[in-house]
Order: sequence, then C-alpha cells, then structure tokens
Amino acid sequence: MRVLLIGANGYLGRHVADRLLADPAVQLTALGRGDDADVRFDLSTGSPGALTRFLDAVHPGVVINCAGTTRGAARELIRHNTVATATICESLRRSGCGARLVHLGCAAEYGPSPAGSSTGEDAVPRPGSPYGVSKLAASELVLGSGLDAIVLRVFSPTGPGTPTGSPLGRLAEAMRRVMQQGEGELRLAGLGVQRDFVDVRDVARAVHAAALSAAQGVVNIGTGRAVRLREVISVLTRVAGYTGAVYEPDETHPMGGGAQLPPPYPDGCGPWQQADVRSARDRLGWRPRIGLEESLADIWMEAACRI
Repeated sequence: MRVLLIGANGYLGRHVADRLLADPAVQLTALGRGDDADVRFDLSTGSPGALTRFLDAVHPGVVINCAGTTRGAARELIRHNTVATATICESLRRSGCGARLVHLGCAAEYGPSPAGSSTGEDAVPRPGSPYGVSKLAASELVLGSGLDAIVLRVFSPTGPGTPTGSPLGRLAEAMRRVMQQGEGELRLAGLGVQRDFVDVRDVARAVHAAALSAAQGVVNIGTGRAVRLREVISVLTRVAGYTGAVYEPDETHPMGGGAQLPPPYPDGCGPWQQADVRSARDRLGWRPRIGLEESLADIWMEAACRI
C-alpha cells in the first residue's frame, strides 16, 4: 500500500510516520514544508494543480493529512488548517489516483460539553475558539468532498514529543524549572479542568487502522475518560520525584513566587470534555492501550533531559 503522509514533521505526524514505517506492507512518502520531507510542498500557498500532478505521478492508495497549526492569529489558523485542507480535497478530486483520505480533526471542533457527558460523533459542533472553527471548517470540507474519506477527531493527545507550549508540556516545564531552581512551590491555575487524554502512539495506531478500513464520516479518538488536571499533576509529581507543594491561586495562596502557569486549555471547550469512543471500537477495531502514567513518564523524561 502506497501512503502519502502530509505533515509528517509535526507532533502527531512523526508518530504516524513511525507507525506506518513499521508496517512492511506500506510504502511511505512524506510531503511537507520542511527540508527533511521527501517532497517539499506548502499546502497553504501551493496550487491544487501542482499537488494533483504529484498525486497522479505517485498514485497513492491512501493520503493522510496530519498538517496544520494549533497557534496563531485567526488568519493563520484558517490558512494552515482550512485552506490547506481545501487544497488536498480539490487535488484528490482532480486526480485519477482514487486515494482514500484520512484527515486528523480535533475535539476543539465540538466546543463545550455538559459536565459528566460523553461527546459522540452525532453531537452538533459548536467550537468556542478560532482554532476550533478553523479545524471544523476543514473537517466539513473533507466530509462534503465526495471522497472516500474519514475524519478522526482526536481529543487531547499526550506522550513523547509533547510540545513544551502545549498544556501538559507547560506543566512539565514548570515543574522542571521549580526543581532545577530549588524552589519549594509550584503555583498553577485552572486545575479543575478535565480532558480526555489519549497517548499519541495510540492516535498513530488509530490512523493506521483508519487507513486500512472502509469506515467513513467522523470517528472520535480518545480514551472515554476525562481526567482532572489536579490528578495529572499528582501523577506527574510522582513520576518526577517532586516533593514540593502545589498551590492553586486563592485567598490563602495567591499567585506570587514559584513557577506559575496561566489557566490551561484556551481551546473554547470549557471545563469538561470526554469522548464517546464506541465508534472507534466498533468501526476501526481500535482501543487505547497506553495509560496516562506511562504518557506522563515519557513527557517528564524529555523535560528532565533539559535540567
């Protein structure tokens, strides 16, 4: 099976590439903006015609889109998330390759959810952030393209390679600074937020499964369990061997000294998000395998290397 992977240099894309390269039946070609891509192409500025010619030459059976950005002004988010996906869809419609499209969406497309609920694929998306809007627009382009396509809505990915600018990456980095500087206090805001954390290697397994399946439409990728950030911090302190205090700002312990973080998850999803993952099980034969403690231990190992 010949696979074209778009966005192979990103956080998710690197793990998807590793998973695909481990399959001897896969012939992988990586397309991206970086010098280490097999083919350099900027989706946000490149023409559908140029990408169509490449598709006709390579003739992949599957195209996987891991490209995009999580940060930036609204115009940048639209350019890199929405316009880039429009280019892929238009190129596949023009091409004679007939490739299946696996597109990585995100939970921010759903927006806020009632506490205690599990968000299913039939939920009406109401994104509460420019990022969520740009990703939802991209997913709608895929779903309305008429292509053989599936959208994987990934909840909160974590594990090795977690960017330091992401919420869990910032937590680990704050703890690293406190331990390195010998401070005895870590002050964090917003620890009541709950998210469905799924290991990035499990996400890669889901992408692999989706590439081999005939499933179409939207499929959630998560664990089906929301975890409070206070619990995440508790596990992270244990794997890191941190023995200092962790405070949230209030009248007794206002934000003052020690390492500080702003409230996490400015994703427009509110204090609660949890995936209904029955479709992933039933349609892809996929279940998460890697627990949160292992994911956090890998994040901490990378952060500790910077001490």
